[in-house]
Amino acid sequence: MKKILIFLAVIFLMAAGCTKELTSLNVDQKNPSNAPSYAFFTNGQRDLSNTITDSDVDLNIFRLIAQYWQETTYTDESNYDLATREINDAVWNAFYRDALRDLQEAKNLIPKDVLNPDGSPNTGRQQNNLAITEIMQVYAFYYLLTTYGNIPYSDALNIENTFPKYDDAATAYNDLLSRLDAAIANLDVSSESFGSADIVYGGDVALWKKFGNSLKLKMGMTIADADAAKAKTVVESAVSSGVFTSNDDNAKFSYLGSPPNTNPVWVDVVQSGRQDFVAANTIIDEMKSRNDPRMSLYFTVDGNNGYSGLPPGEAGSYSAYSKPDEKTLAPDYPGTLLDYAEVEFLLAEAVQRGFSVGGTAVEHYKNAITASILDWGGTEAQATAYIAQPTVVYNPATWKKGIGEQKWIALYNRGLESWIEWRRLDYPQLDPAADANPKIIPVRYPYPVNEQNVNTANYNAAADAIGGDGIDTKLWFDKF
Repeated sequence: MKKILIFLAVIFLMAAGCTKELTSLNVDQKNPSNAPSYAFFTNGQRDLSNTITDSDVDLNIFRLIAQYWQETTYTDESNYDLATREINDAVWNAFYRDALRDLQEAKNLIPKDVLNPDGSPNTGRQQNNLAITEIMQVYAFYYLLTTYGNIPYSDALNIENTFPKYDDAATAYNDLLSRLDAAIANLDVSSESFGSADIVYGGDVALWKKFGNSLKLKMGMTIADADAAKAKTVVESAVSSGVFTSNDDNAKFSYLGSPPNTNPVWVDVVQSGRQDFVAANTIIDEMKSRNDPRMSLYFTVDGNNGYSGLPPGEAGSYSAYSKPDEKTLAPDYPGTLLDYAEVEFLLAEAVQRGFSVGGTAVEHYKNAITASILDWGGTEAQATAYIAQPTVVYNPATWKKGIGEQKWIALYNRGLESWIEWRRLDYPQLDPAADANPKIIPVRYPYPVNEQNVNTANYNAAADAIGGDGIDTKLWFDKF
């Protein structure tokens, strides 16, 4: 919170400067025509966090798709109706128009406004700021590629090109990995970076190195079924350079306790007075069967002082079922971009696939579950007891099932990430929602209607290249 307040104070001080020139009286100081690079960077971070954290049914319905939450009254989104509210358009715009565009503007301005007191370039800080911004752009493109498949990439972010071509997803993905390598290599821990304008790490370059390598690990494992050799090289390189080693490394965007910079879930559920989201019985039943200590941290008790959820796609009584816990609905609850638990699950899988990352699959699996329980407010004793249960003990013969199901539980409140991992690992084995039409859980998002109507030729080429613009078209990384 302190980081945000300091940054906002800087913005207000800049806007409040005085001058004796009468012409300046016509300048709107609250809406400056020019903004510094760090303002665009901060807003780009916020755009990303809001997009992946939100629960607004006009934008982010991934908690419903992943069967963590269920709607009690208006069940269209629980049944994967993406078209009525143009959700696939909204996600596309949130990444391209908002996050990526803000980050690109930051990159354009950094060489111009990151200067020493004498006006000369502050080369060390410029280099770090550019590298961190580049890492954030790679992060944003990762979600676009894993959501839609082929996308505008090499032609993207050029506002003069209104008809961008779509790049092959695998080719763009490999280019992102090269960009990520270059950005990590350019990070210099002996120089400063964004400081308080960086809401995630407060300008800590060493933590950004860990984040970059952890993102690289994630991206390497994402393509493990599609290109095992490439995945092995990427993953081993990332781990040797240093990934997250504890919850202290978690990348979280801090929100404030009062508007406008509040947790978007609080805005959507609490501030708006929405009474429609309850727990889905899928996750409730799974956690109950394993005596999961995170149950009371994820959900409230129901009307019978127990825990219960509504089947996906079905309407029901709001008062009858467990609801998201008040902690996650707090205005200052942070948005998570990447965490240590996820890294440890990835390392467990890497060992199981024969990659040289150190440790054993069992050790990393235990570390992942423990990290999740501790991060949610549980204890070491609870984690130890939970992991010792026969239904939780790691079994290398069924490693995809074990890792997939436990990772799904740990990724609660990170629906987009969970959706990607469910498609990749094929666990847990979820049934489609009750009234889904067709009876399939989406494995990709269709392209936006606007692209179909305006960028028609490039849209048609992209749809043909991936095998059709349907929710049932598997993307290049989703092989099984």
